Amino acid sequence: MRSSRTFSLSLPPFTKAVKWLIIINAAVFLLQTLLKVANYEVFDATQRILSLVPVYVMHGWIWELVTYSFLHAGLFHILFNMLALWMFGAQLEMDWGPKKFTEFYLFCVVGAALTTIAVAYTGVGGVSPAMGTVGASGGVLGILMAFGILYANQEIMLFPIPISIKAKYFVAGLVFIELISAINAADPRERGDSVAYIAHLGGLLFGFLYVRFAPRRGLSFGASEQYFGLRNGYYRWKRRRAAKKFEVYMRQHDRTVKFDEHGNYLPPEDDNKNGGSKSGWVN
Repeated sequence: MRSSRTFSLSLPPFTKAVKWLIIINAAVFLLQTLLKVANYEVFDATQRILSLVPVYVMHGWIWELVTYSFLHAGLFHILFNMLALWMFGAQLEMDWGPKKFTEFYLFCVVGAALTTIAVAYTGVGGVSPAMGTVGASGGVLGILMAFGILYANQEIMLFPIPISIKAKYFVAGLVFIELISAINAADPRERGDSVAYIAHLGGLLFGFLYVRFAPRRGLSFGASEQYFGLRNGYYRWKRRRAAKKFEVYMRQHDRTVKFDEHGNYLPPEDDNKNGGSKSGWVN
């Protein structure tokens, strides 16, 4: 948990990952707009291919788990998402570095998508697997959740409104609003709108899970540590096995050799007295 200084929504720095995420989102939105005017049929086909449609994902279109987050439904949709990404994401990236921050953002984006797919197949709130979802809100709300946890007592100045509120209360209020919105959207008269709120809640959930349970240096670093640990353990096992086989082979030829528990060769005691030392494999 960080310090309790006031965090003003003014002009934070454009950190590397945040800057590129905003550039990519803006470029895609511009292409969407141009394509919509130039050829609506191609625009519509592109939307179906890149937006998150659960039934398509279940048939192998797994790229939609990420690509949907770069599409937006309108100008204000992308403006609010990119503003929140900049305001809150820059602080996280300065603390974590661009690699871990990007991993976290994509983790929340994919987590929001998986939550949407899971709920879509339950039919709760009238959500259908054929409904599409677009927007970076899942990743952005994951950022807000992380900010609320890591900077719980830091006050946020809600510019231009001259009111400050602690980050933990800001995020708690946000979660409450999303829950109420999802419940209201489940009303049969409002069906179809709830799918967006499900993605929002998924982003919040996966943001919480990452901050609470992911390795300190990130999932990719933890996975690489596990991989190299397993690989090295396998090589040590092979070395011990080879040492035992060699001992058996030498005994069959009336010679005795010894290895320690790591498979390292142990020279005869006489050699040690003459200045010999351990040689062969090293652990």
